[in-house]
Parts: sequence; C-alpha cells; structure tokens
Amino acid sequence: MPLVRNPILPGFNPDPSVLRVGEDYYIATSTFEWFPGVQIHHSRDLANWELAARPLSRKSQLDMRGDPDSCGIWAPCLTHDGERFWLVYTDVKRKDGSFKDAHNYIVSAPAIEGPWSDPVYANSSGFDPSLFHDDDGRKWFVNMLWDHRRRPQLFAGIALQEFDPRAGRLVGPRKNIFPGTELGLVEGPHLYKRNGWYYLLTAEGGTGYEHACTLARSRDIWGPYETHPQKHILSSKDHPHAALQRAGHGDIVDTPDGRTYLVHLTGRPITQLRRCILGRETAIQEACWGDDDWLYVKNGPVPSLFVDLPAARDDTKYWAERRYTFEAGLPADFQWLRTPEPERIFRTGGDGRLTLIGREAVGSWFEQALVARRQTHFSIDAETVIDFSPSDERQFAGLTAYYCRFNFFYLTVTAHSDGQRELLIMASEASFPLGGLRFPLPAPAPIPNQGKVRLALSIRGRDLQFYYALEGEQELKKIGPVLDASIVSDECGGHQVHGSFTGAFVGVAASDLNGTAAEAHFDYFLYRPVHHESDRYEI
Repeated sequence: MPLVRNPILPGFNPDPSVLRVGEDYYIATSTFEWFPGVQIHHSRDLANWELAARPLSRKSQLDMRGDPDSCGIWAPCLTHDGERFWLVYTDVKRKDGSFKDAHNYIVSAPAIEGPWSDPVYANSSGFDPSLFHDDDGRKWFVNMLWDHRRRPQLFAGIALQEFDPRAGRLVGPRKNIFPGTELGLVEGPHLYKRNGWYYLLTAEGGTGYEHACTLARSRDIWGPYETHPQKHILSSKDHPHAALQRAGHGDIVDTPDGRTYLVHLTGRPITQLRRCILGRETAIQEACWGDDDWLYVKNGPVPSLFVDLPAARDDTKYWAERRYTFEAGLPADFQWLRTPEPERIFRTGGDGRLTLIGREAVGSWFEQALVARRQTHFSIDAETVIDFSPSDERQFAGLTAYYCRFNFFYLTVTAHSDGQRELLIMASEASFPLGGLRFPLPAPAPIPNQGKVRLALSIRGRDLQFYYALEGEQELKKIGPVLDASIVSDECGGHQVHGSFTGAFVGVAASDLNGTAAEAHFDYFLYRPVHHESDRYEI
C-alpha cells in the first residue's frame, strides 16, 4: 500500500472523530469560536479528504456571541446507528479559571449533508461528549466530568449515562466509569465493542506536549475498566524530537477489508520555541489487534510521519493556488467568528466582491466582521484588493493573519482624525499586557483618499512581511518590518498551558468603532502555497 505523509487534515483540524458508513469515511473536527460549527470531511480511501459539511449552521443550533477565544465548539463526536448520523458536541461558554460552563448537545440527520436537526440538550457536567450505539439498540452518552474542587487535577473522570432518543434526554443512573491514569487530564472518551469487550479510548495529559491516547477495557459497559499494558497506545511525550508532537485525542475506524486505523490530534512545531503555527491537526496511524485482544499502534506508541493507507494522496489540490471570488456566495474554505447572523457582517453578490460591514473591533467576542480561511501551509502568499473610504481612525479594514484577540497582525486602510487616508499595521501579542496593540510602523503611511489598494502578505516559516500597491501600480512594495509569524500560534494564544486551541487564519476584516457600519469591499482573495526550505515537516 502507498506511504502517505501525515497529517491527513493539515492546519486547524483538531479533536478528530472518525466514522465509516459503507465505503465512505468521515472525520468531524472541532471549530471552537469559528462559525458554522464542526467541520466534517469525507474520503473514500483515508488519504484524500474533502470538506463535506459544517452542520451547525443556524441560530437555533448555535450562537457563540460572547464565547471567549478557544471556547465554542469542542470535540464533536460523529456516529451512525444504521439509519441516521448522530453528532454530539460541547458549546463552551467559559473555560479559564476554576469553572467550565460547558453545555452538551445532540443533533442528528438522515445524510451527512443534512438536514441536521435542532439540538437536544444533554448535560453540562463536563465536555468532550460521545455517543455509543450498543448492539442491543441502546445508546450511551459518555463525557468527562469537571470538578472545580479538585486541585490541581480538575478532571474527575469519565461519566456514562443512557440516552433515550425518543424522550430526547439522558435517563437512568450516571456513573463515573474511569478515573484515568496518573498522567491525568482524562477527556475525549470514545466507546467501542469487540469480541465481548467494551473498549474506552480517552485522551490524557492535556493537549500540549504531554498529550496521549489511553486505552482501557471491560466486559461490562459499567466497568471496572482495566488499562492497556502500555497504558498509552499513542504519545510523543517521551520523544521530543519526533516529527509529530502533541499526539493524542484519537478515534478508531476499521476498513471494509478488516484493517484498523487510529486518527488522532497532532501538532508540528517549528522554531526553537516549538510553536505550532498551523495549530492542532489530524493525523492517522495504522493499528492492529493483538492475540490478547488489545489494540496496538504499528511502530507505536510514537506516531509515524508516514503511514500505509489504501491509496496514494493526490497533493495537486493541496499545492494549488486559490483565487477566491464571491459571486456565488462565501467559498467553503472560509468561516467567520461566533455570530449566527452573518448578514450583519458580510454579503456577497453578482459583482464577485465580498463586502464587509464594519462592526466591533478586531478581536471582539461578540460581533466583528472578519472572514478568513485556515493557513494550511507553513509558507504562503496572500493578497486582496480593497475599496474603502474611512472617515477617521475608528474605521479600519484590511488584510490579517489572525489567531485570536491576543494574537494577530493586521495591515489596515484607515484614516487620520483629519480624514487623510493612511495605511497602518496593528499587532497584538499575548506578551503585551491584556493583549495591548503595538504599531510596527514608525508612523502611518499616507495614501490618496481615492482609489483601491492592493494588500498582500508573505509568510515564510516564522517570517511575515506585509506589502501594498496603490491603484494603477503593478509592483508590490514592502511596508513595515519583518514580523514574527510564529506568534500566531497555540503557544502564544494568551492563555495558560493547554489553553489555546485553534490555529492560524488569513483573511480580511473591517471595523467601524463609530457605529455607522461603514462598508469595505474586497475584489478577491488569493491564497498561494509556497515551497520553502524552512518547512521541514511540510506535506
């Protein structure tokens, strides 16, 4: 079989849940504060994946306005009971400090494209829920338990309770069936049944460099569960030089011919500071069942950069330049932040342009006009052409490399208080108090008050450079110094360790702090992957 290089879902695609229905494979991943919620990719061969659906797409299913950075949709689980698809997920409203406000919901659909139902509320006792369909027809809801009294380990174990789909609620007793191992931070549970055993796969060690997949089993669904002889069937925690780091949070799938694979979260750090610019990604490992009825990762527990898959991967599309226009709506690669009312922040039209309606400041947790796509390569070029007539310094719009409110670089068209249009670079870094702004240009660059402006950026590993050209000019000119692109990463997200969960995006944004909804128009958006010598682990 062909050797395929990990990851299979590059860029921000964490917490994978994998499913096979007939000849079709699906992977659901977390989207956090990005709307619509949950990404579902489809494949026929485990090597080549296409975005198939984002099922949480309307206000009755999801409203994340006010959700802090790296909150929102955590760790979805996608399953099928022979008739319907089921998706369970958490909407996290608070995560920092001693408390987690984490609400768990269940939706279902007859097909992966939908229509997806309105959500059924399950509970709020913890996060990372999954749904297990037993062979007797019963359905079981599994999630981790949060206990704010336990210090420093606030993770109290894995809870099991029956779900009644007709009643639309959890029923019967709830039991803590697995406390986890001494590695701690047990979460991300998935249940399976094979040869009379119930298997419980969990994530442990947090989502940083101690991350791991832990396997346990029991003859009874209620336990007790014994841990695997290796305890952790997958982890990079003891191998800091492995190409794939942060390996954990996995799920298991079988092929029609009886092979077994484990999909899992991973990260590819660059720089001596080990920063994961592309965020947490999805990788895959071949596994096998031993004579002792335990699952073992091939060549594990350290994840392999290359894996045997049923087919080779066609990387043509991965390396292709994408020039996006907007006459047919927002392209599928793009998302926006938090709001289920996108008509208030952008519109598309027959002229092919994207219009952003200036709302709150960049980094707002409520309503900001920012539309972006994942950065899925270590080195890229991106550009757009903007038509924007700001009246003062409270109106600004342009091109951004964005992670969260504490981590972004932003080349804007704005104006001085006297109305003179100018270019300004804004940078926000977690190392600044409360995510305060700094301005890399010695002074804003005045530009004519009329005419479109071409804005561009290049990222080469950790180096980011902005460019611009005025209307009628062919050649882009550098503006500002070389910036540290590695700041737009999990490790610099402004939270404590294990606290930043998304990934780098590139896109366009517009703000109007005067409250007059000034509009910025963008002719196109260009994303160009670039081969570069610094990209040691590039696909």
